[in-house]
Amino acid sequence: MIRCRACGKNNLDSSQYCDECGAKLLAADDIHRTDFADARPLTAEVPIFSGPASTSVGSPQVMIDSSRVSENSNKNSQSAGTVHGTLTIERGESAGTKFELSRDESVMGRWDADNGIFPDIDLDSVDHEAKVSRRHARILRRDGQFLLEDLGSTNGTYINRGRRLLPGTPQPLTDGDEIIVGKTFLRFHLVN
Repeated sequence: MIRCRACGKNNLDSSQYCDECGAKLLAADDIHRTDFADARPLTAEVPIFSGPASTSVGSPQVMIDSSRVSENSNKNSQSAGTVHGTLTIERGESAGTKFELSRDESVMGRWDADNGIFPDIDLDSVDHEAKVSRRHARILRRDGQFLLEDLGSTNGTYINRGRRLLPGTPQPLTDGDEIIVGKTFLRFHLVN
């Protein structure tokens, strides 16, 4: 079991994100790594929510490889702003609602301010039965190829009504694919 450092909930060893709060989980190997080339301690302010007022507390120091941080920042800034694909809701009262994919990684889920979860593709307003998990799935763009990955959702992620995607195993997406998350049906299209 992997214990979430944010909320303390135990999660399966295969989980990448906490089932309770949606925070990224670190495997034991990741926590004890000391092979960072250019590591420096960083602290961050973590919002603590309790009712209408909120406050912040400092987080424990974590060693961050700053060369990797700047490398990832450059990758995301290069692709941010340019729309490479779209997701369009196909059924229900929100049919036709379009989400643009302009980042190398976009998380789909339901907005939850109390737990600090703000997905890139917020399906909260269209998922009245709460069948979409807070951090349900993500769409990745790698070398021009789009991939869909389930993040350990409760009700599953499907491509073209095939088998349920295994959590943590990205599957390729092609233009026109149907994506089902919970009971929400979306259509993926590439933008040329």
